[in-house]
Amino acid sequence: MRYFSKSAKLDNVCYDIRGPVMDEADRMIADGEKILKLNIGNPAPFAFETPDSVVNEMIKNLTSAEGYSDSKGIAAAREAIVKYDLSKGIEGVRPEDIYTGNGVSELIVMVMQGLLDNGDEVLVPSPDYPLWTAAVTLSGGKAVHYICDEQSGWFPDVNDIRSKITPKTKAIVIINPNNPTGAVYPEEILEKIAQLAREKELILFSDEIYDRLLLDGVKHTSIAALAPDVFTVTFNGLSKSHMAAGFRCGWMTLCGDKSHVKGYIEGLNMLSSMRLCSNVPSQLIIEKALSDFSETQKMLAPGGRICAQRDFIYEAMNSIDGLSAVKPQAAFYIFPKIDTKKFSITNDEQFVLDLLRTKKILLVHGGGFHWEQPDHFRIVYLPRLDTLKTAAREMEDFLSGYKQQN
Repeated sequence: MRYFSKSAKLDNVCYDIRGPVMDEADRMIADGEKILKLNIGNPAPFAFETPDSVVNEMIKNLTSAEGYSDSKGIAAAREAIVKYDLSKGIEGVRPEDIYTGNGVSELIVMVMQGLLDNGDEVLVPSPDYPLWTAAVTLSGGKAVHYICDEQSGWFPDVNDIRSKITPKTKAIVIINPNNPTGAVYPEEILEKIAQLAREKELILFSDEIYDRLLLDGVKHTSIAALAPDVFTVTFNGLSKSHMAAGFRCGWMTLCGDKSHVKGYIEGLNMLSSMRLCSNVPSQLIIEKALSDFSETQKMLAPGGRICAQRDFIYEAMNSIDGLSAVKPQAAFYIFPKIDTKKFSITNDEQFVLDLLRTKKILLVHGGGFHWEQPDHFRIVYLPRLDTLKTAAREMEDFLSGYKQQN
């Protein structure tokens, strides 16, 4: 009998969507137990709906979606993205600089496959959205994690970034606004990162999928707008800002000095053509969606649903003995810190598993975001207030008597 195992390329890939916690959650659900899932940023299960104007736009144009599009996307969608980029201060972008994708996830893998040879290094934030690290590793590279500092509002530590640049480093990844912390980076930090990329001749990859989910009047700045001379790839999409996670509608913009990356762009064009094109029905809503943020803005304003849920979960986490959290400025995540000495915690994954089994609440441990210390976890605060209040009470009750058994 011939047996098949997974590819050796996956041996060192850490992408913690699966694992003992999710396996246990699946077992509990199969046994008929009801689990409160605070682990994935999927708006649909929590009664967030894609705006009618966007859905109706897709329905109206569905018969136009037959057949493949240009591998980079339909012209109207890319022209709308160019206009949006210009509104963000990103100049010099043309439609041919835009690549649409089946969500940003597909494009993250594409840019790493097109860039990296075995042993090449990419600087990735810690904590990170774990696909970035996984994509680097799967492409033969090495993800080198730089620290985002909780004491400074989860902003990147620029000195740490500088200290980890080597001759093998090809790029710096920033996630701004950040998942899992909800931080929005100030221009001063972005300018310093851009200067590093300029000095060391590195590519910038900027994941900005949450740039329209801003709270408290915070301004988001695209790093590409601050560094028009540095080759930058900026990622965005509709899954979060328009509650359209299942539509798989993302894109990336190439801008800056392209004189030294012609070979890389050739590789991206090849990879883009190999998958033929992205989801055409979703491309047809981009133009409409980028002209209408009204529904999202209502939810983010004071008294709006997302704002109210953020305010509650922030206060709740800081009121529980042994927990603390920085207030998120964007997205719909919070990354609380847990007092490991108080609860004898040495394994954050075990902590999340114990909470799941005891209270039927599903979270993601900090290690799932490549945070090395066992002292954080992420909460998705998409559920309505009454559900979040129940979850907070249950967590407080759980922690009141918790000691991790080692």
